[in-house]
Amino acid sequence: MTATPAEPRPALALPDTTPSVCPVTGVIGSGITRWTTPTGDSAWLATGYDLVRELFTDPRLGRSHRTPDTAARLGESAFSGGPIGDFDTEVEDHARMRTLLQPHFSPKRMRELRPRVEQLTTELLDAMEAQGSPADLQAALALPLPLLVICELLGVPYEDRNRFRDWVDAVGHVTDRAKVEQGVAELFAYCLHLVGRKRRDPGDDVVSRLCAVVGVTDDEIATHAMVLLFAGHETSAVQIGVGVRMLLENPAQWQLLRDRPELVATAAEELLRACDASSLPRYARHELTIGDTDIAAGDLVLLGVASANHDRAAFTHPEQVDITRQESAHFLFGYGPRYCLGAPLARLELQVAFGQLVARFPTLTFAVDPATLRERDDIFTGGLTALPVRW
Repeated sequence: MTATPAEPRPALALPDTTPSVCPVTGVIGSGITRWTTPTGDSAWLATGYDLVRELFTDPRLGRSHRTPDTAARLGESAFSGGPIGDFDTEVEDHARMRTLLQPHFSPKRMRELRPRVEQLTTELLDAMEAQGSPADLQAALALPLPLLVICELLGVPYEDRNRFRDWVDAVGHVTDRAKVEQGVAELFAYCLHLVGRKRRDPGDDVVSRLCAVVGVTDDEIATHAMVLLFAGHETSAVQIGVGVRMLLENPAQWQLLRDRPELVATAAEELLRACDASSLPRYARHELTIGDTDIAAGDLVLLGVASANHDRAAFTHPEQVDITRQESAHFLFGYGPRYCLGAPLARLELQVAFGQLVARFPTLTFAVDPATLRERDDIFTGGLTALPVRW
């Protein structure tokens, strides 16, 4: 049985740039079925590798909604909970956003950034080693590394970086709409202030370069900065912790990566594929038929990323972690025109983090029973609350 939202919930005009890393729905298979979201709203759930890939590129599905205040939702978070953007200008707005931001995440820019990511990782692991075993890897590396990198990339002053944790938690909250709206307002106000500062005193950073683009407003730059600060920090922080956990749960894979460090790139991809991932929300812009199912205009369609990444038709023994896997590409960062802009940065951070960890701490293991590890359920990105390790 489905439920109707108790009251209208306005959409936030934010670009869709974030990958999905919430707990998996548990549906593995192929097809489209009725589903009830955590908010009690009715939706369609699409599962299976081929179907999800097809729907990622279907122009009849979008992220906006004609009447966003009454649209079905997946949750209350600002970035993945419900409709995003203006229904009438969604395609043009999305193209403009990608044109503005794509150059800052190009392969060339990531190559230039790698030495700095390596340096920051080394410094964080130096501090963890100096503190001694055991340590909380989530607090020592997974959380601070992506925050340091994205703040440096965007030009956020060092002294302001610790303020973002509370904002990130608020913006991504899955049930408390008031908390989400307050977090968005505070983070946007800070980013708007940052834009003003960069217009007066530009530096070598993304915000400063966006300020130099003719015709781009302060509000537009602040919105992009806000999304990048969230997506560039939270998703990588989750994946570093979850990835290390999966490696330690599969000691033969940890040993293989230690013995063959050249596998770090494929290891990162496999850990992204194997992780739990939530469904991505889309809205039917028009009436359409998926398989034998008629979808009404405005209906919520959930793209089952987890089912696609664990589809036996696409992956051999998908339930197993295999860092040598060379099969089909996963969909954690999406697919097609909405493929996550920040994917190259996330891959860089994961590769550096995993590579340095196995080289410096070859005997790393859990400091607690892994069954006692807790995952966050209050924020849509999920992730571990802590990852105690010893060496």
